[in-house]
Amino acid sequence: MNLVDSFGRLHDNLRISVTDRCNIRCFYCMPEAGVKFQPHDQILRFEEIERFVRVAVTLGVRKVRVTGGEPLVRKDLPVLIRKLAAIEGVQDLALTTNGVLLGEQARALYDAGLRRINVHLDTLDRERFKQITRRDDLAKVLEAIEICRELGYGPIKINAVAVKNLVEADIVPLARFGRERGIEIRYIEFMPLDAQNLWDRGRVLLAEDIIAMLEREIGPLEEIAGGDPRAPATEYRFADGIGRVGFIASVSRPFCLNCNRIRLTADGKLRYCLFAIEETDVRSILRGGSDEDLRAAIRANVSAKWLGHEINSTQFVPPPRPMYSIGG
Repeated sequence: MNLVDSFGRLHDNLRISVTDRCNIRCFYCMPEAGVKFQPHDQILRFEEIERFVRVAVTLGVRKVRVTGGEPLVRKDLPVLIRKLAAIEGVQDLALTTNGVLLGEQARALYDAGLRRINVHLDTLDRERFKQITRRDDLAKVLEAIEICRELGYGPIKINAVAVKNLVEADIVPLARFGRERGIEIRYIEFMPLDAQNLWDRGRVLLAEDIIAMLEREIGPLEEIAGGDPRAPATEYRFADGIGRVGFIASVSRPFCLNCNRIRLTADGKLRYCLFAIEETDVRSILRGGSDEDLRAAIRANVSAKWLGHEINSTQFVPPPRPMYSIGG
């Protein structure tokens, strides 16, 4: 039985956060200090995550993405990747990382079966990187991307959060960086998920403005037809045939009506939306219930899914968890 909600949306995409900890401090995600993390005994063990995925696959889940926090700060992550890659029914396994630790772990992750990787990188400018992340690790991230290219990872994508009056100077250089290396750049509209309540719609650099910048500085863009209509990114190719870019326009072009994703937090809470107010505790089931109990909990969570997040309405209520605690 597949996971279909009351609006007819099929759910086959699972995002798993393996930790709420991170080794950088992007201002739109985490405060510089005073962050409260989950106790270690509340974090799901690898065996529990593996069990959850095995059960989810019986309900039609086919795509799995490992996230954080920063997933590479989780000890022995290649062990989990190997477990997930071996599950029959998982057709697509991917990882999202900030890239700081990726260079030293890329080979082990590749050998464990990982091929698809997204690197979070907002800028190629060292000073702006330090301003955004409060760390001086740009060189490590760039080196890691090259290591992944040499190892044969594919596709490699770069995720860049678009904050107005901050990253305008980075939009075109990132696209050119991707064009030169066969890497798709994905621009993500700044969303209200920060831990310090900094978000304001006026700080969102909209997808339409980014497209205009790219076409003015590089050349015409053509929307790619025939893509997965449930994917969060709208993808374009440059008309000269060199390079692709994507736009996750959660603010200006919400894609809730096509959403196919569920999320498992590091502490074992199942969420039907990034912005969900409610969540289902599955850790207690994983530690004391049956697989059928788990299936029932997953079905109930998806059945309760709302129509959408309402960012653009007065009804919008920010989730009680910040992004690092939910999972990217």
